[in-house]
Amino acid sequence: MVRNWVAALAVTGGIALGALAGPHVPGLAASNAEAGASATLADRVAIEDMVTRYYANFGRQDAAEDFGAFYTEDAVFDVNGIVSTGRKAIEGFYAASAEEADAPARLGTFHMMISNPVIDVNGDTATAEFMWTGVINTAIQDPPKLLEQGREYDLLVRQDGQWRIKKRVVIADSGLPERYMATYQPRTNYRVDAGE
Repeated sequence: MVRNWVAALAVTGGIALGALAGPHVPGLAASNAEAGASATLADRVAIEDMVTRYYANFGRQDAAEDFGAFYTEDAVFDVNGIVSTGRKAIEGFYAASAEEADAPARLGTFHMMISNPVIDVNGDTATAEFMWTGVINTAIQDPPKLLEQGREYDLLVRQDGQWRIKKRVVIADSGLPERYMATYQPRTNYRVDAGE
């Protein structure tokens, strides 16, 4: 009788242990789905973090190379119709913009805020859309002033484990500097194409 009881206990324990530790096909399927969702979520966070760090360079007149580091070597950057192709040209665009008389960093303490992110990840490529708002602070006693606002549309690629901008289109909705008036188009229905 004791042997039967010990045998039954061993079988029950084995089944319980197997259920807890052994392969469980529905659990594996859920784990794979969860792993995929976690990877996509991690990519979305990494992209949003990258764009936030990019925007942290605004308000500095010496940030051309810092901006350039976020782009691929062959990137295309379209700001209100002025197009720069290649990282060096993009750095040149930022260096020239910093020298403009109406450059925000010359007007006071300038910050760019980004909001409304829409990020779609597909393996090693992604698209991202943001709204941006420029805020200028001219004196510590004065309230901040909205300087400009618009949209950006990005095509991103993963290179060497890091997300980089392959194509970026910036479209102002207000506060457009004079230098863009000849090339500006509102492009109200613009969307970035992942196949570009």
